[in-house]
Amino acid sequence: MYRRRDTRREQLVADITNNLRRYAVDAQHVGHAFAGLHGLGATDLQALIAVMDAELHGDPITPGRLGEQLNLSSGSVTALIDRLERGGHIRRDRNATDRRKVLLHYADQGAAVAMEFFQPLGRRTDAVMADFTDDELETVHRFMTAMSATVREHRDAVRAESPRRTNG
Repeated sequence: MYRRRDTRREQLVADITNNLRRYAVDAQHVGHAFAGLHGLGATDLQALIAVMDAELHGDPITPGRLGEQLNLSSGSVTALIDRLERGGHIRRDRNATDRRKVLLHYADQGAAVAMEFFQPLGRRTDAVMADFTDDELETVHRFMTAMSATVREHRDAVRAESPRRTNG
C-alpha cells in the first residue's frame, strides 16, 4: 500500500527500506540460480557462504560453528559437509596446532566455479562503487554494517524461539 510521506526523511527511509528489501530478494535469486546450476540446496548455499565469510575474516569455520550458524544438528552438519566435500566445494583440514580440530575451507574447484559465476556481478558492483567518493563509500559501509548486524540480531532472536532443525 502506498501512502504519501510527510517529510523528506520519511520518504528516504521508505525508499531505502524498499531498496534493501528488493536487494535481498534479488540477491537471493542470484544465489538460488548459482545453487540450481550446481545441484546445491538452500542450506548448501548458506554453508558455502559461511565457509567463505569465515575464510575472508581469517578465521576458518569448524563444523560445530557451522552447525550453530545454520541451526543444524551434528548429524545434519556432517551429512552437509560430506555432500559439499564430495561435490568439490569445500575441504576439511586438521588444525595445525590442535589436530583434533577440523577446519572447513573453500576447495579450489568450488572457488573456481563460484568465481566464474559471480565475476560478472563483481564487475557490475565495482562499476557502481566507482561512481561514489571514498567518503560516500565510508557512509554506505557504516550503514550496511549496522543494518547487517540488526538483521543478524533479529535472525538470532527468531531462531532462539524456533526449535533446532534436524536436517539440511
